[in-house]
Amino acid sequence: MNLSRNTKFKNIFFDFDGVLAESVSAKTEAFKEMYLQYGEKIASQVVEYHIKNGGVSRFEKFKHWEKSFFGKDISENKLQEMAQQFSSIVLKKVIDAKEVIGAEYFIKKYSKTKNFWIITGTPTAEIQVIVRKRNIKHYFLGIHGSPEKKQYWTEFLLKTNNLKREETLFIGDATTDFEAAEFSKLHFILRDNQENQGLFNSYKGIRFQDFFELEQKIKKYLA
Repeated sequence: MNLSRNTKFKNIFFDFDGVLAESVSAKTEAFKEMYLQYGEKIASQVVEYHIKNGGVSRFEKFKHWEKSFFGKDISENKLQEMAQQFSSIVLKKVIDAKEVIGAEYFIKKYSKTKNFWIITGTPTAEIQVIVRKRNIKHYFLGIHGSPEKKQYWTEFLLKTNNLKREETLFIGDATTDFEAAEFSKLHFILRDNQENQGLFNSYKGIRFQDFFELEQKIKKYLA
């Protein structure tokens, strides 16, 4: 959705990894660790696929890799087992990850006048633990993750909270964030980071690296 002079953001959906926390690399390392037992070649392909599909849930990634590498459909029990193994590797790393510079300053300042939600590919129960441990849960009206896809949550929140699309912004760093914003006809702003370089070469909208830069770029839309 194009920004106009009269655009005012009243509602903001935030992705988490790579947007509020510098935690994308923690998940990359965890996926690689799980597949190294099958050799460097497979582990490298896992990393490449994960980076290109940053916002896709771990459940969908495990299904894809098991089919691609081993030619089999993963059972539900095995899927849950792998997801639990991944969670045990990555959870503390994400909780302890550095914030994206200025993130807490921004959400603390603007949560007083704006409505904030988190929409992420991380399982809902896990992201709830993460934001509680990071002591930022109280800034958000809701925290939502997989197994539902991001576009499910954008539509759900718009409809259940009677939000206007033209007043709603999605801040993300993954193609799934951009696709959810496009699907729901929301404004989108890109957070650039080390792992999404090259994925948004054709993107012409607002992009930022830290929240002080973002604030300067969108101040007139937050008034």
